[in-house]
Amino acid sequence: MKQFCIFLLLAGFFVHGHAQEDQANDPPKLVVGIVVDQMRYEYLNRYWDRYGDGGFRRLVNEGFNFKNNHFNYVPTATAPGHASVYTGTTPSEHGIIGNDWFDVFSGEEVYCVSDPAYKSVGTKSDAGEMSPHRLRRNTLTDALRIYNNFKGKTIGVAIKDRGAVLPAGFTGTAYWFYGKDEGKWVSSTYYMEALPDWVKTFNKSDAAASYKRTWNTLYDSGSYVNSNPDNTNYERPFRGEEAAVFPHDLPALWKENGKYDIIKATPYGNSLTADFALAALEGESLGESGATDFLAVSFSSTDYVGHQFGVKAMETEDTYLRLDKDIERLLNALDEKIGKGQYLVFLTADHGAAYNSNYLKDHKLPSGFIEGRSLRDRLLAFAEKKYATNKVIRHLSWDQLFLDKRVIDSLELNAEEIRKDIANEMLTYEEIEKIFTADMLNANNYKTGIASLIQNGFNAKLSGDVMFVFRPGMLSAGYANGGTSHGTAYGYDTHVPFLLFGKGVRQGSTTIKTVIPDIAPTVSALLGIPFPNGATGTVRAEAYMD
Repeated sequence: MKQFCIFLLLAGFFVHGHAQEDQANDPPKLVVGIVVDQMRYEYLNRYWDRYGDGGFRRLVNEGFNFKNNHFNYVPTATAPGHASVYTGTTPSEHGIIGNDWFDVFSGEEVYCVSDPAYKSVGTKSDAGEMSPHRLRRNTLTDALRIYNNFKGKTIGVAIKDRGAVLPAGFTGTAYWFYGKDEGKWVSSTYYMEALPDWVKTFNKSDAAASYKRTWNTLYDSGSYVNSNPDNTNYERPFRGEEAAVFPHDLPALWKENGKYDIIKATPYGNSLTADFALAALEGESLGESGATDFLAVSFSSTDYVGHQFGVKAMETEDTYLRLDKDIERLLNALDEKIGKGQYLVFLTADHGAAYNSNYLKDHKLPSGFIEGRSLRDRLLAFAEKKYATNKVIRHLSWDQLFLDKRVIDSLELNAEEIRKDIANEMLTYEEIEKIFTADMLNANNYKTGIASLIQNGFNAKLSGDVMFVFRPGMLSAGYANGGTSHGTAYGYDTHVPFLLFGKGVRQGSTTIKTVIPDIAPTVSALLGIPFPNGATGTVRAEAYMD
């Protein structure tokens, strides 16, 4: 019996290896990576009956669904999320430790993709002064281009610059949307000196201007039974609105909400992104290079809508119902241009989102709001009393505290002891759940729980001296008037979709836990290419077609 089992295992190995070899010899013409900004996994289930057959449901019904997919680090935010999806590793390795962070070398806050060494292309503003130079590992898209001797193309598209720049990696080309009074897709001299003709044509069209319209529900408002009533104190109205209720008259709200910027916080931002992605598909002749091309699309407007209206708003439901149609539009175009079975798609998210703390409180669930200024003042007062100066604390942001080592050295104090003192002090604060010092994270190898997520998000060169975790259900006080945020180690922020669809993928699902860094190695193995150079994730071969 034992020999028979070994035979079966070996047979399975050779069959699987043969399937991988066939896939490598006949790779897809195009890979499309879709990241939906702020998409909780539950949105697949919550709105399932309302989706059409050609969008989310097609990806699930014809592809492979990893139902228990999580982020394995904090902070769960846009830039670390996109970087982790495409590098196959965590902030501890790739170095994108937030959307922005305090830079210990310059002593200033830095933005994840800002780079004054490059100029804007397509706008006179500074919106194009961007590059991936803060990324410390290469990406799936880089690995693909290197493997193909740079014969294939990589195009990154998103409303947010970071949602386009990080997926495009070092070797691709990225475009993002600049709103204000321009409403144009722009880029950086890191990628090009001038926009290609197809982008210029798109910008000259009325594509962006066509979404300056009233946003009403896609279907009868009474059918939105998966959401809260339209008028609750868990949502924030646009500037100029008395209440966050349908319809939202964008033309009337235009000037007060940043003109074209208001489109970002509506489902029309996703539709505009799909429009531009389809233009890129045609304008760049993707899928026709003779090598595998890559189109990285990030739908950013789901995040803006979520921040504005929250997890259970009718606006959020309407945004996903409309996104479903945009994804269907994209898949139909891929069928027509590339051919069914000739392309590969993955869909995931960069983070989830929390319920508004007032919503939790009203339903007798633990919650609260974080007063950042109060936290800072208490810590400064503690340091002043303990060390006769609060200058030992250099900076406080993104759930991290940075010490000023020059001040500590000048006072002949012990930095490790100060970290311990501050950790013990913070544990007495009601809103704090857990504390980790840099010494703890450098000395230990945490395998499970929140400690593991903190460690995976901790970069020894870039992160703070003390990392702290708030109690679950808490949001920044800025959301006391409605909306939501993210960034924590809790399930509402970590549990997101991972769907695989197309060439080489079988239909099915699993509830075995997977993590975000698994995506890049899994896609790399399907393509038969080397993994990104810092990948720490695992190949999820259960999705492969035998």
